[in-house]
Amino acid sequence: MTTLGCALRSGAWLTGARIKTYSWLLLALTIAAMVGWIALSDGLVDRNGKPIGTDFSNVYAAGVLTLQGKAGDAYDPPRQHAMEKAVFDGRDVPFFGWHYPPFFFAIAAITAMLPYAGGLALWVVSSLLAYLAVMRAILPRPETLLVTAAFPAVFVNIGHGQNACFTAALLGGALLLIERRPWTAGVLIGLLAYKPQFGVLIPVALVAGARWPTIAAAGATVVTLIAISFAALGSDVWHAFFQSMTFTQSVVLEQGGTGWEKIQSAFSAARHWGADIGTAYTVQTILALSLAAGIAWLWQSDAAFDLKASALASASLLATPYVLDYDLVVAAVAIIFFVRHGLAHGFRDYELSVLAAAWMVPLLSRSVAGLTTIPLGLIVLMTLFALTLHRALADRTSEIGGHARIAQA
Repeated sequence: MTTLGCALRSGAWLTGARIKTYSWLLLALTIAAMVGWIALSDGLVDRNGKPIGTDFSNVYAAGVLTLQGKAGDAYDPPRQHAMEKAVFDGRDVPFFGWHYPPFFFAIAAITAMLPYAGGLALWVVSSLLAYLAVMRAILPRPETLLVTAAFPAVFVNIGHGQNACFTAALLGGALLLIERRPWTAGVLIGLLAYKPQFGVLIPVALVAGARWPTIAAAGATVVTLIAISFAALGSDVWHAFFQSMTFTQSVVLEQGGTGWEKIQSAFSAARHWGADIGTAYTVQTILALSLAAGIAWLWQSDAAFDLKASALASASLLATPYVLDYDLVVAAVAIIFFVRHGLAHGFRDYELSVLAAAWMVPLLSRSVAGLTTIPLGLIVLMTLFALTLHRALADRTSEIGGHARIAQA
């Protein structure tokens, strides 16, 4: 094996000093790029004619409509777009659709109580702090805040004004608490219903692991959220939401309105390569069923919980056909639980290199897919999931072998 191959296999190249250096360098570059981008903007609109915080503009506009008593209009593209333009004093900004369930209007309304810049700052800072706090709680080491703050997906997410830091905080927090405070974990999982596409495999894991209190708490939380939204907004808004799902599925996902290079799913990769919609859904379904089988096996096994948590986080991203590069903030949950297990029990061949690739891939996935049609994000996530299952099997084999040697002695 070549020197490079040996280094990738052992992970010896990834020293503590290099981790800190790479993190500080990337953090500095991305902060400088963001400051420069804002400085060169025309008020709240950037050089490309898009709002600062792009996707947040749909959240803010939906919040304004909610405060005006017209929440249902957010699901009507022309009316939502008209409000987005009004937020920017009538400027012809691009349309950013509102696709969230009605109970998420509460968050949108809170941001709309402030001027746009203040609402965006509240949105970004609160979600970032929640994400960092959960990551630090999972792995309480001095370098955790630096490495997780410098994770490239965080900056993709902030640049888009998106909510993936909230998603990672909720999922990571739920997995952190599930063994000690299962009811609280269930509440956090229930709150994840604002992004229902990421909850496909969570019930599989919870049932396989017999996590009944968590299941009960999650179900009760979702029912409560729905009930509150009915009481506050009425039933018409739910009807509008379900009607809007057709637009979301056909235009945004199936026709690639968002851009195939941005979506990091098997469905998008198949469509990017020219497959028809039926074939792409078949590919995605086969992958999702394979992931479900792996998660069910892992969560009912006696494998280390850190590996179960890591696998569920990566599988949650892989199972849905609609996952964008900014959603890869959730991959931090998969990485950090795997790292916690490795620090406690040692790392095996290629694990450190794959974890490093998973950390870096959000910086490259969109551009690589756009230039070459290679779905780098999808490939790395699948590799990480497979490696997690492999680690669980390897640990089990080592444990069985150790028991056998003790018995023979």
